Amino acid sequence: MVSDRAKMILGRMAQALPVVAGVVVISFLLTRALPGDPAAYFAGPAASEASIAEVREALGLDKPLVQQFFLYVGDLAQGNLGTAISTGQPVAADLASRLPASLELTLVALLLSCAVAIPLGVLAATRPGTWVDHLCRVLVTAGVSMPTFFTGIVLIYVFYYLLGVAPSPLGRLDFIYLPPPTVTGFHLIDAALAGDWETWFGALKQLVLPAVTLALFTLAPIARMTRAAMLQALSSDFIRTARAAGLGRGKVLYGYALRNALLPVITTLGMVFSFTLGANVLVEKVFAWPGIGSYAVEALVVSDYAAVQGFVLAMALLFVLLNLVIDIAYALIDPRIGFS
Repeated sequence: MVSDRAKMILGRMAQALPVVAGVVVISFLLTRALPGDPAAYFAGPAASEASIAEVREALGLDKPLVQQFFLYVGDLAQGNLGTAISTGQPVAADLASRLPASLELTLVALLLSCAVAIPLGVLAATRPGTWVDHLCRVLVTAGVSMPTFFTGIVLIYVFYYLLGVAPSPLGRLDFIYLPPPTVTGFHLIDAALAGDWETWFGALKQLVLPAVTLALFTLAPIARMTRAAMLQALSSDFIRTARAAGLGRGKVLYGYALRNALLPVITTLGMVFSFTLGANVLVEKVFAWPGIGSYAVEALVVSDYAAVQGFVLAMALLFVLLNLVIDIAYALIDPRIGFS
């Protein structure tokens, strides 16, 4: 079993190499098609044509496009993603500092969403046509219909401005707390490892509103897929056979039906996670969250080639890793698939 699992992982990684190579080529070409001149931005508004030309030469933008590409690939092979014009820092350092913030927000939002959506989908599937089923439809329709920035602003207005129970929506920690020593980059984990529970609760309070905003948006596809998969599973022959054999309702529902329904739900979770991680820029902007989405938007505004390419490459690698995790989860949940 261990060898089969290792072969599967290596095979999936080999299949992902052409995808990553294609992402590198496409991101390089698309960033060069962006409007604006990064050399002019870096030189400043009062710069002359000569100084802009010097900056363009220093950045390597005066070279032919093919030569720029091979220089970029050579830097990638050495682990060098370049230097961001907008921050003046190495792109790898910027991504390493901002990616944990986006991952923490996205993972907490998905945990909240799954904690509500999966039980709600199961209830709706076991009681079709009842008020529970109608409530599920209303909730998922409302969640997917409201834009995330609108939901975030409403939550800030109600819980921060009117009720005063939420902290100020300005980043990952209030100014009265010091960030915990960086181990993973996740404030909740790092604060727990340091035993600083006051900072842990402070980070949790800052995380609640943006996580709830994202969870309301991601709840809809998960709940709908859970309901549809459970309805299909409950109408299958093996469920009728299990009921005829006298198995208990809980065993049939959770031991057989839900386990088979989890496969499409896991696929939906993977798609929702990858989409949310790249598209949570509106939530990050509303709550001043220093994540990777807002970093990419700021880089796009100034045509920061290195930062945009680093963002796209990081997202592609995360997507490949996520697909690998989903494949392994499939094999663990459904023994018919197996690692071979």
